[in-house]
Amino acid sequence: MQLGIKVLCAAATLVALPCFLAFTDPGHKAQFVLGGAMINAGYRLQDHHDEYDFHDGHDEHHITPESVWQEMLQQNRMAASVRSTFPRTPRHPLVAMVVCMDARIDTNELTGDTRKYYYVVRTAGSVLSEREMEMLELAVDNGVKVIVLTTHTDCAAERVANSDELRSRYPALSQAVHERGIRIRELLARPAIASRIRDGSLAVKLMDIDTATERLVPK
Repeated sequence: MQLGIKVLCAAATLVALPCFLAFTDPGHKAQFVLGGAMINAGYRLQDHHDEYDFHDGHDEHHITPESVWQEMLQQNRMAASVRSTFPRTPRHPLVAMVVCMDARIDTNELTGDTRKYYYVVRTAGSVLSEREMEMLELAVDNGVKVIVLTTHTDCAAERVANSDELRSRYPALSQAVHERGIRIRELLARPAIASRIRDGSLAVKLMDIDTATERLVPK
């Protein structure tokens, strides 16, 4: 009798759990959080497998541009086979982020969300030129509601800009970092951007990323 009750309880749980996940707000949130946890689990599962690094027998002397390229192609083929088996749902981005090209900043981890709700512009030091400003304006024309302009801790481009020795070696990058605030003001002054900010249809946020945790902190 007790065994039968346990079986019925288990069966009821199996039926109720998918319904809870599929049809309730807490269930939807549980799925979203679980998905974010699985993203992080995927990174952790891959991170320690050195045999998939860009190394040829782990001998630094045998690493060539061609060996790195071939390893990248192999990894792309594996990733593309997964993507073709499990196609993604098309999404229209509502957020545009300007992020430094530093590889430690991962935009999927930054938001815990892989659903492609984000346009991502990556430049050294998160600097803007006329091209990036036009791209952001085009993104806004296409429906973006929030622009997030970021910097991050321990930024190599900022170290260059603040070093007398490195400034002489990388003058264009140094100048771009020092003029970052000017370019931001120019972006905000563009008529199409400024008018949307005034009418409340667009928000522009200035944030700093803690490189160690990828937490967004207001500037």
